[in-house]
Amino acid sequence: MEKHAIYDWLIGAPTGPSCDAGDAHVVASIIAMAAHEANAGRALTQGLGIAGAELRHLISALFPHALPLLERFGLDANVSIAEDEGCLRELLTRCSNGGTWLELRLAKLIARRSMRPNHLWQDLGLRNRRELSALMARHFAPLAARNNQDMKWKKFFFRMICRDEGFRLCAAPSCSECDDFAVCFGDESGESLLARIRHDGEPPVTIGAGSVWDGRGMAPGNKRPRAGATAAWAGAGEVRGPQRCE
Repeated sequence: MEKHAIYDWLIGAPTGPSCDAGDAHVVASIIAMAAHEANAGRALTQGLGIAGAELRHLISALFPHALPLLERFGLDANVSIAEDEGCLRELLTRCSNGGTWLELRLAKLIARRSMRPNHLWQDLGLRNRRELSALMARHFAPLAARNNQDMKWKKFFFRMICRDEGFRLCAAPSCSECDDFAVCFGDESGESLLARIRHDGEPPVTIGAGSVWDGRGMAPGNKRPRAGATAAWAGAGEVRGPQRCE
């Protein structure tokens, strides 16, 4: 199953009754990225950083139709947490807006995807950095407010961790005087990893009995992806639609 097909399938059916379309878009994108990596031999849980009852609750709350089919990816596979990832989990949890169940899970998902090698917005499966900034402002506003110089998010996260632990990340007296300014604040443009697959085109993918995605977001017997699913996160940090999951 290709990652863009999984995203279309997740977002194409009704989500949980109280779930915001933007939150569904983010979580579907992350699951799609992790599922693609699972097809390459890694457990789905390894790409998400959560497993078992915690993962099943997330899927059931946002995508009630998806749990039976996602079970085939092994939702109980063991998850090991490195020290850096654990520190980032703690930072995000501490700086969440209200500590809702969704924010606690997003903290773990973001921490795990931060261990991947690309720009964070790419490894989350998002369309651009603006969507990541909107996500941070929506659920982790204290961190979003502190990143007022628009530092790259991975750099910013670990800068905050180092400060909490009493370390300096670099020897320069200020960012403006640092020779590596572009490393921390340089351009984060690039290609969406989900969009790349869609652009290349894929043959139809069977994901369940009578349900075939053709890579363009259409499935016989199923709904099209909801138009509002990604529209809520289309602007530069603007979030619209119903209330977030509580």
